Amino acid sequence: MPQWFRALAPGERRTFWACFGGWAVDAMDVQMYAVALPTLISLWALSKTQAGALGTVALLVSSLGGWIAGILADRWGRVRVLRIMILWFSAFTFLSGFATTYGQFLTVRSLQGLGFGGEWAAGAVLMAETVPARFRGKAVAAVQSGWSVGYGAAVLVFTLLFNLLPPEIAWRWLFFISVIPGLLVLWACHGLKEPEVYRRSRELAAASENNEPFWAIFQSHIIRRTSFAALLSMGILGGNYTVLTWLPTYLNVVRHLTYTNTGLFLVVNIAGSFLGYISGGYCSDALGRRRAFVLFAILATLTVVAYTQLATSSGAILVLGFPLGFFQSAMNAGVGSFLAELFPTRLRGTAQGFTYNAGRGIGALFPTLVGLGSDSLGLGTAVCVAAAVAYALVGIASFMLPETRGKILEATS
Repeated sequence: MPQWFRALAPGERRTFWACFGGWAVDAMDVQMYAVALPTLISLWALSKTQAGALGTVALLVSSLGGWIAGILADRWGRVRVLRIMILWFSAFTFLSGFATTYGQFLTVRSLQGLGFGGEWAAGAVLMAETVPARFRGKAVAAVQSGWSVGYGAAVLVFTLLFNLLPPEIAWRWLFFISVIPGLLVLWACHGLKEPEVYRRSRELAAASENNEPFWAIFQSHIIRRTSFAALLSMGILGGNYTVLTWLPTYLNVVRHLTYTNTGLFLVVNIAGSFLGYISGGYCSDALGRRRAFVLFAILATLTVVAYTQLATSSGAILVLGFPLGFFQSAMNAGVGSFLAELFPTRLRGTAQGFTYNAGRGIGALFPTLVGLGSDSLGLGTAVCVAAAVAYALVGIASFMLPETRGKILEATS
């Protein structure tokens, strides 16, 4: 374990593993939809626009869920809301396996999105407030690396099931199995304590009888920060969701890979993603939040262009999958700690829940735009254009926000 992790107190480590597990299960449940998408397109004769809508609608709903969860986390507590959200998205992912029509699947997928958005809102704030400021970038990024672990688990289960069972049965079991890790993470959340800075903030609010309304993040002295933080999230997530949603389909439909080979190519991408989260956290603490965002946005754009426009062989695609995952995740690694540092404790859950998930909601349109544009541009080019536009927004937002590296989070900030 790295030195910063060994320096954490036992309670802080337990919080880390609970948040890590919650994010991993969140990712596993969400990415099961992505790896099952080619099968659903075939079984239900879906158009690319319908397939893109499956991703977009759930992400739009998740933006609402994230904001609601952030508001509740400021009032009910970070830990309680985290538990509720994990239970919610695990239950609706499980129910997805019973869908028999596109409409049913879209409905259950949308309800799952409420919990998907809410889990990050509660867990990221909880972790940012728990660890010391000098470790925050690395610690929150390490929690976010759980996404790669969950994605990897989804691909592993996908590869196993689709090689053992017919596709029309395998995709259902993919969602049924998801309830098991969700229950394990719920158990890991037992006994977690609220961060001291949050408890102190609630005591001060109770003593002064001053509970900030959720619309306080739109007041004149803070709305500029709220707006550009949402734009930053939109750029990061719009680009990432474009690739995450369409990559399995791109490999299967455009590159004509088998289920087994698709799984192998995704594993390489996921390995890069995991190391990207870890490395991105260190870079965020070393270079500063803004410089790290700009650096990785540029590198991610160049990699997407190379992956979709320049690579002509399967070998090149396999190799480029690693930096494709690395730079996307390295860029995303700093967002949790950065958003927590931008806002005062009394509004942190609400602000972080809104800015991240408003960005997610608008960024969720990118997969649908890819589906619409793929008929005229081709899937690879549509993915490339959408990702490049999204990452350009990251650079713009980074220049418009203050540097926050090393900021101490206080109850009265």
